[in-house]
Amino acid sequence: MLAAAGALQAGHQRSPSRVRAAREAMLREYARIQNPQETREDAGSGDGLDEPEIHRVEIELPDGGQLVLTDIESITPERAEKTADRIARILNSTERDRQS
Repeated sequence: MLAAAGALQAGHQRSPSRVRAAREAMLREYARIQNPQETREDAGSGDGLDEPEIHRVEIELPDGGQLVLTDIESITPERAEKTADRIARILNSTERDRQS
């Protein structure tokens, strides 16, 4: 739309190479729509793109809070405890938020 608006400007000349490129792009898209690829019956099976297993751990935080960790990698107890400690420290922090 911006290119069309610019073309209305006095003294504007169309670039033959851009006109040719636009025409070729439109014809390629038309041909692609007219000849869609065939769908495979086995599409999506055995292609390595299966749904990953989601690991989930719920942790009680001090002061009654709850933390839910989710990841596609397994969550070890050490990792969960480290994350819970970090979150508890942030929640109990009296420092001023520097992003505000």
